[in-house]
Amino acid sequence: MAKSAAETTIYVLNGPNLNLLGTREPETYGHATLADVEKLCADAAAQFGLNADCRQSNSEGELVDFIHEAHAGKVAGIVINAGAYSHTSIALHDALVAVKIPTVEVHVSNIYARESFRHHSFIARAAFATLCGFGIDGYRLAINGLAARIGAKAKA
Repeated sequence: MAKSAAETTIYVLNGPNLNLLGTREPETYGHATLADVEKLCADAAAQFGLNADCRQSNSEGELVDFIHEAHAGKVAGIVINAGAYSHTSIALHDALVAVKIPTVEVHVSNIYARESFRHHSFIARAAFATLCGFGIDGYRLAINGLAARIGAKAKA
């Protein structure tokens, strides 16, 4: 039986300032842009027959709304880079816990090699896995891990 569009869709959510990738602190975040991240995610997801619905917002409330929409639409999983909200947002944590969608947290930089306030993530407690420090390739790794978790098989 063919899977529905929702069952083959994953949300890739990017938080505040990730729209500035490529120009913001390239020594920390590299030179890849958000468009590069979105293409990488679409390509990685397609290898498993999945569709990556990529969204970015600088607004915490809009990110919460995206998570609620993922639940309402019965999407298969979420990859989230909540940016600075990772370290501050109980609201994002609570939304992810409430919807019970398999979630992977990703960070471009190694948050543990940076300022101490970045060493704690509220998102990590709501995700089944966290990746950091792999640059934008962390998104590909996150999608591979999410695909394994939800039972999506690589296409031949």
